[in-house]
Amino acid sequence: MSEASAPAAASASEQQQPLFNIEKLYVKDLSLESPNAPSIFLERENPKIDLQLNTQSHFMEEGLYEVTVTVTVTAKLSEKDKVMFLIEAKQAGIFQVRNLPPEELESVLAIVCPNILYPYLREVVSNMAIHAGFAPVFLSPINFEVLYHQQKQQQAQAQAATNTQH
Repeated sequence: MSEASAPAAASASEQQQPLFNIEKLYVKDLSLESPNAPSIFLERENPKIDLQLNTQSHFMEEGLYEVTVTVTVTAKLSEKDKVMFLIEAKQAGIFQVRNLPPEELESVLAIVCPNILYPYLREVVSNMAIHAGFAPVFLSPINFEVLYHQQKQQQAQAQAATNTQH
């Protein structure tokens, strides 16, 4: 009798273990605009690169979450404020995450998953610039843990400010 119940007990304990798997990584959206081509290719000035970054996650079904890292890269010539190119890219992934407390789940979706996605996104952006006839764009590494904690701190400060006004 004890032998028969042992596999069931092992199975139950395995079901309670934290689980993290990458199910799928993919480019969700990708666009490039070069509004001043072909004359922009005659310019010799190095562009100023502006980067905007956003991450988001959403629940798909039990234990599955989609996480998306979005970047908008704008290259402008500073003297004329002329746009060389604009790249918008979304790198996404489907992640299986189970048996984590809510605060750990939140940090996995905001830190761990973007850290996995971002190198792929950097490659996509660089390749897109090259294929459009421009120099590669080398996006600097990003510390998503620092961004997450800054965002939490800003939310706490905003909440505190709201509470003091009432």
